[in-house]
Amino acid sequence: MKIVVGLSGGVDSSVAAYLLQQQGHEVIALFMRNWNDASVTLEDECPWIEDSNDALLVAQKLGIPFQVIDMSELYKERIVDYMFDEYQRGRTPNPDILCNREVKFDVFMKTALSLGAEKVATGHYARVTSTFDENGKEIFHLLAGKDHNKDQSYFLCQLSQDQLSKALFPIGELTKPEVRKIAKEIGLVTADKKDSQGLCFIGKVSLPTFLQQQLIPKEGEIVEIFNDFPEFHKETPSFSSKLEELEYLSTKIKYKKEDGKVIGKHQGAQFFTIGQSKGLGIGGHKESCFIVCREMENNLIFVGEGKNFPGLFRKALKIENAELHWVREDLKLENGESMEVLARIRYRQTLEKATIHQFENGFYIEFENPQSAIAEGQFAAWYLDDELIGSGVIA
Repeated sequence: MKIVVGLSGGVDSSVAAYLLQQQGHEVIALFMRNWNDASVTLEDECPWIEDSNDALLVAQKLGIPFQVIDMSELYKERIVDYMFDEYQRGRTPNPDILCNREVKFDVFMKTALSLGAEKVATGHYARVTSTFDENGKEIFHLLAGKDHNKDQSYFLCQLSQDQLSKALFPIGELTKPEVRKIAKEIGLVTADKKDSQGLCFIGKVSLPTFLQQQLIPKEGEIVEIFNDFPEFHKETPSFSSKLEELEYLSTKIKYKKEDGKVIGKHQGAQFFTIGQSKGLGIGGHKESCFIVCREMENNLIFVGEGKNFPGLFRKALKIENAELHWVREDLKLENGESMEVLARIRYRQTLEKATIHQFENGFYIEFENPQSAIAEGQFAAWYLDDELIGSGVIA
């Protein structure tokens, strides 16, 4: 089979290419150049230069064709502009998930298929299997990687059945130590290379510096909310319907300046996110202060002391129907239906027991235990056992 591997210059995609070659496939390596500006990265130079050199050395070592394709214009349009827009609106985007949906498994995949490839492979720690339904239709299953410390299925949560049908994740059955061991044994230059950090294909960036390319700093106030805030102590009302209860549980508290005490200044609410504790410049507390709310209209940030501060927690979240995505379309809920699942609201979070509910006015995830720092704009994903079946943008 002719397979294009997205060779990123890291150890994971390097070993993915090697494993496919060992299986007898015709392997072609493509490196995506998605960023050209070194001014916002924390390294001395744009990481794509070093990464593309490493990818070339791996391709030469394996004796496979290698090509660089420039996708920087597309990346800026679909990923970076989306990031700026979301932060401006007071939301917290996840560019890596969008990069997979819009770049790697869309335009990049189409480029690969135009070269005659049947499949596209990446170095993700995830697995794809398939079964056939009673009508003979093939259904593709997105499964967590065997290495639960490295599982990256969450980053693939927006992929479609069509995209999964052409995707391969060769290292999904391996652990990270096993991947590094293979790379060392065959002498790959990437064997001991550190995992990439930061934004997908840009590298490790100073996020405020990056955002200040388009978002203008504006001084605002930091307001501390205290544990005696009345909303934390009022009794839960009785509800006439499940929908009414879910609306209540998923609605975040809206604070006003007079609800607390001004304890500091910041340079723009758009540069911060819910649950953040670093970079606030707040002292004089026993425990760190965490952001519980951003009020964009008046450029206010509200914080509470301690990781167990009640204003950090919510028991449910809402996803607008337009932002809902089913990887397993055959499992899609109809209005009024619910399903017990495991869910997460961020990468590396332990899967939590939850119930999903579909209503005409929206989709809700109700957790067994309250969740900390539910941030608008982030993606929630839900699983049956280790299969990711759907996802959506948190409202």
